[in-house]
Amino acid sequence: MGSEIRDINLAESGERKIEWVKKNCDLLRTLEKEFSETKPFAGKKIALSVHLEAKTAYLCLVLKAGGADMYVTGSNPLSTQDDVAAALVKAGLEVHAWYDTTPEEYNAHIRAVLEAGPNIIIDDGGDLVHMMHTELTDLIPNVIGGCEETTTGILRLLAMDKEGALKFPMVLVNNADCKHFFDNRYGTGQSVWDGINRTTNLIVAGKIVVVAGYGWCGKGVAMRAKGLGARVIVTEVDPVKAIEAVMDGFDVMPMNDAAKVGDFFVTVTGCEKVIDAEDFAVVKDGAIMCNAGHFDCEIDMAWLKKNAVEKREMRKNIMGYKLPTGQWVYILAEGRLVNLAAGDGHPAEIMDMSFAIQALSAKYLVEHEGKLDKMIIDVPREVDNDVAVRKLAFLGKHIDTLTPEQVKYLNSSAV
Repeated sequence: MGSEIRDINLAESGERKIEWVKKNCDLLRTLEKEFSETKPFAGKKIALSVHLEAKTAYLCLVLKAGGADMYVTGSNPLSTQDDVAAALVKAGLEVHAWYDTTPEEYNAHIRAVLEAGPNIIIDDGGDLVHMMHTELTDLIPNVIGGCEETTTGILRLLAMDKEGALKFPMVLVNNADCKHFFDNRYGTGQSVWDGINRTTNLIVAGKIVVVAGYGWCGKGVAMRAKGLGARVIVTEVDPVKAIEAVMDGFDVMPMNDAAKVGDFFVTVTGCEKVIDAEDFAVVKDGAIMCNAGHFDCEIDMAWLKKNAVEKREMRKNIMGYKLPTGQWVYILAEGRLVNLAAGDGHPAEIMDMSFAIQALSAKYLVEHEGKLDKMIIDVPREVDNDVAVRKLAFLGKHIDTLTPEQVKYLNSSAV
């Protein structure tokens, strides 16, 4: 099956985007050179479903340099950039993706990359793994293993593993220190506000920002909101994280209370109906809502579309809904990932670290083919440390190392 994209003539624009990313991704550039020489993926097929923009495209080219046959699609209907997809096709990759797919088209693209019979799966949210296990089970014997990029995807994997349903090893890339400490906190924190600011063109300073969820992503979003001059409210279901938020200087309250005063709302929980009918009933008129969780279920869009008495597009990626109670709420990017559906996603330097973890984890799977006895695999500490050491070097920073005596001391029972 050939590539499916809308307009191959966009390729030159996509190539320029990828070239800019390459200049700012020191780790991936180094891996591209190493992989070109060692060909760790020679003879292997890799199916990849990640938000298809320039940084993902460069990861695909790095894996291709390592000898992989690449089969690529997006992981969200609104995050694919058509010019980037076209550039990958021009570079010889098989691509099935375009911006604003219907649910049927999105599933067809997921199916198309899996029907290639991949040996490695690189997933973002778990859609590849889910379809492989429910509809294309005959292809499972081809799979050495896979890598999962997101918290949401990992939750799906853990549920499958608990039920004994997961049939091949999956590396939990999101749990690597060099991924979630930086990607989830600094990457999400910056890119969410990039998406909000470019879409709304409104000031944040002096406004009340409500952040739903205080995991690593929520911490980043709240920290950046504070830096922009907002007053920040955090909503949580975890009492420990709620205490964390308080000690970090933020107010904490239930969503139904926050809904009455918030100007901007950002959901980043991985759960559904975080903002629901009860919250819409009391929401402040003119509230702006967006989601930074993987799926578009955190804001109850189904209720909103069904019950709004009026709907009006205000600007690109801003849809206004007039509620039965008279207030207007404004939803960014249809409730999908605002940083990718209304922006360019995380900064290149951040994704350089995350995608270096991805590439090295995929290499680890190939090197340990048939030797892994668990279905859920943590990123090996040596991979995490390798990425950290390389990154520090590119930053021009140096750190101390333990002496043999110190190592002996720390490993001694006398400590």
